[in-house]
Amino acid sequence: MSTWILRRPALPALGSWRHWRPELSSEALVASTALFFTIACNGLFWGSALAVHPGSLRLGVALFFLLTGLHGLLLGLLVWRWNARVLLTVLVPLALVAAHYMGRYHIYLDVDMLRNVLATDHKESAELLTPSLLWPLACSIPPVWMLWRVRLRRHGVVRTLLRRVVFVVVALLTTVGGGLLASQDVSSILRGHREIRYLATPANIIIGLPRALRGDSPVRHAPKLPIGTDAHATPRAAGSRPRLLVIVVGETVRAANWGLNGYARQTTPELATTSVVNFPDMQSCGTATEVSLPCMFSPWGRHDYDEARIRGHQSLLHVLEHAGIATLWRDNQSGCKGVCEGLAIEHLDSASDPALCANGRCMDEILLADLPARVHALKPVGTRDRVIVLHQLGNHGPSYFERYPAAFRRFTPTCDTAELGDCSREQIVNSYDNAVLYTDHMLARTIDTLGRMDDYDTAMIYLSDHGESLGEKGLFLHGVPRAIAPEQQTRVPMAMWFSSGFTADRKLDMSCLRERANRPADHDVLFSSVLGLMQVHTSLYDRQRDVFAGCTPAA
Repeated sequence: MSTWILRRPALPALGSWRHWRPELSSEALVASTALFFTIACNGLFWGSALAVHPGSLRLGVALFFLLTGLHGLLLGLLVWRWNARVLLTVLVPLALVAAHYMGRYHIYLDVDMLRNVLATDHKESAELLTPSLLWPLACSIPPVWMLWRVRLRRHGVVRTLLRRVVFVVVALLTTVGGGLLASQDVSSILRGHREIRYLATPANIIIGLPRALRGDSPVRHAPKLPIGTDAHATPRAAGSRPRLLVIVVGETVRAANWGLNGYARQTTPELATTSVVNFPDMQSCGTATEVSLPCMFSPWGRHDYDEARIRGHQSLLHVLEHAGIATLWRDNQSGCKGVCEGLAIEHLDSASDPALCANGRCMDEILLADLPARVHALKPVGTRDRVIVLHQLGNHGPSYFERYPAAFRRFTPTCDTAELGDCSREQIVNSYDNAVLYTDHMLARTIDTLGRMDDYDTAMIYLSDHGESLGEKGLFLHGVPRAIAPEQQTRVPMAMWFSSGFTADRKLDMSCLRERANRPADHDVLFSSVLGLMQVHTSLYDRQRDVFAGCTPAA
């Protein structure tokens, strides 16, 4: 034993760490990094995968080899001596931060979620920069420091390529071998719990990011192709008042907490006193704004979903403009996601109204500021009709407590921090419900504003873009892949209001519409319903998805 101790390589003295420069091959560095990712960045993956077959040691070993081999394979193709330090300096902290947020909110990092991350503005990002983020950032310092201390061996071109081919083959065999070691269990996970693959970090980032950047994305943008160029509006009778339709796009309000749907709490007390038509069984197109907004304003929607086609073409608003109806998008959030590209838009999220705005954010009532004046100022493009979209900040998390004025803090105690992990579920739900109360108030004010615009026949359609998880099954926020998303993220409210003048002008049978509202509906109805309501004719119109069809005279 003493002889072994004498021959053991000595560790550097404390004062000589600055001279410590171990030498590694690029392949050894890649293998070490892959092992680090497997152990340090995949807590949620391990917990979710092993929960499918609890107590299976064979499965645990198989997943270890599979996950390490997969990361070794990906890094073996990407990381070379010339880019290793820079690439891994970015990837290691990124993986640790991603693992932190995934574990804290139980989110799945699929392509749509990556696109959401890319589209997040600085205000949304700031709300997620909480003190808990210091831990993963601190954990990234030692591996990054070691990365810059090692010396990477140089080899000739031929030898470098040969070594890399061998490494990639070994990594591939390790991945396959891991899968075969417990093939039945691994196969059942991949078939029955496909969402777990989105938890493998940073493989989810490395594989998903190129797809998120492809085509029309927040980073790479392609011009929209025109649709509905054949659109035209039914001629109006001489002397008739123009129509004004306001579409309020809610944010993150779920049907389960909507008072008009029978929620135990009355979170919509003001709307309950109006003549709104409520749709209690409404499904969203996606579970995130980046997906739902383009989808709901598209003629293809969820029923014929094609992401590239939806993102690459114009929207409902462009069709209305083709028909001569002026449009305006008023935004209190992160933009229209391409829906209003090339059309009139007003960004109000940075307004300076001291009564409604503070710290770079505004309450949603800012969307109603000078609304009648803005409607009148719109330049007619054909008819005198108008369609205005109000895009709310709504219940955007995790800072629910900042989405309503103090007067609407009725359900207590509340969660007054973006660190949802520091709050009880009761506090989180209370803050969320207070934000719904404020949306109810904002919608009631919208109805009141429209009701006083005597020079227009007015109407309002409200629908939320997606729902939200508030701790059910350990899930928080939203963005779970649509195919496996819980109903809390896919069931949303929709409500409509019509002035007496609008109802009379369109000969709208309200009892018929209320009966229709009790049937299931989804975001796909918006496109054709708005066209039908505004009497716009185009080959894109689908009567089967027009909720007003049969409740108004045939055009």
